[in-house]
Amino acid sequence: MSKYSVPYGKGFLQFELPVALGADVIMPIDVPAASDPIGEVEYSLAHPVDGLVLEKFHHAKRVAIAINDKTRPVPHHQLLPPILRKLETIGIHPDDIVLLIATGTHQPHTQVEISGLLPAEIINRYQILSHDADDTSNLVYLGTTLRGTPVHANKIFMQADLRIVCGNIEPHHFMGFSGGVKSAAIGLAGRETITKNHSWLLHPCSIPGEYHRNETRQDVEEIGQMMDIHYAVNVVLNNSKQIVRSFSGSPVGVMRAGMESVIKNCQTLIADQYDIVIASPGGHPKDINFYQAQKAITHASLITRDGGTLILVAACPEGIGSDRYERFMYDLHSHQEVLEKFKNQGFEIGPHKAVQIAMRALKMDILVVSAMDPKDVRLLLLNYAPTLDQAIQSALHKRGENPRIAILPKATNTMPVLVES
Repeated sequence: MSKYSVPYGKGFLQFELPVALGADVIMPIDVPAASDPIGEVEYSLAHPVDGLVLEKFHHAKRVAIAINDKTRPVPHHQLLPPILRKLETIGIHPDDIVLLIATGTHQPHTQVEISGLLPAEIINRYQILSHDADDTSNLVYLGTTLRGTPVHANKIFMQADLRIVCGNIEPHHFMGFSGGVKSAAIGLAGRETITKNHSWLLHPCSIPGEYHRNETRQDVEEIGQMMDIHYAVNVVLNNSKQIVRSFSGSPVGVMRAGMESVIKNCQTLIADQYDIVIASPGGHPKDINFYQAQKAITHASLITRDGGTLILVAACPEGIGSDRYERFMYDLHSHQEVLEKFKNQGFEIGPHKAVQIAMRALKMDILVVSAMDPKDVRLLLLNYAPTLDQAIQSALHKRGENPRIAILPKATNTMPVLVES
């Protein structure tokens, strides 16, 4: 037997497969971390990708920085201090800087969650606010994009003289890539804005690794232009969520440079699809709830044969993670009913996850290995497996002799590209 392991929550699940099956492990290149991660961020600030230095904005009286929320694996303790020190060296006082947690449609963070997200020295020194996409009193309307998206943006962010986004660039299951203006264009937008933008996820080019033809991503770029985001600091992480590279400068320049690095590390060419795919989102926080963990299904489905089996391995300690998604699923008994109900009621954030699942579950079996309540898994019309070994045995029983098997330990960071022979 050959031994394998995949990330699960803050640990790993181990399993065995017969040697004769020859499973393929598909994951991003294991790039070594920067020897001095804070120094890497400092270097990028001193050497921006397009020459745009923060010193240009020394006259700013108020600075707003969009930062990622707890569902993203951003090492804020290494990314933020160099940025904040740089701002102080150009004459901007800490009292004039606000950090805005870019939650998008996620719930605003509690003080306990903020304490787990940021180091105490930052919490004690700077104003920190959590965005609420449904707080219309704190949104300003900026107009409509060419694709018809009404842009409602966080008022505090828009009132700042210097607007900065920081976070990480990685593959995204329908946006192509995370990073760049997205932290603010989605993370600090109103629900109506996010809903209309995300309605493009059904477009055929809304897939991992696609940028220029991706309608969802290009709409985000236009939202970012309308928000007039001045500066970006983004990092690229390795398989251990450590900083490998940092890029600073204009959001467009940072995005261009960061994507090139991500493609080099994460894109994998696949000659043929697989009968069984075992996929982990990559552990905490990517499997903090099913709402986040679902992204791994999108990536893994790209290489799962129609009629095959996809096994999702995700701890999901916070359960489903979306009340709207959960309510939408009540009284539904098939994935076809999911598609019909969604079509009849119109696009909505939360239930959009059900559609993404349904489109794939109609083509393949999806088994879920999780700490979630089995009733919640069944509510989502998915098959619950008590253990990974049981899920594998079930899949092997259905697929017959000599199935092609793939293992994606870091599915949401893996960009599999099927290449026709």
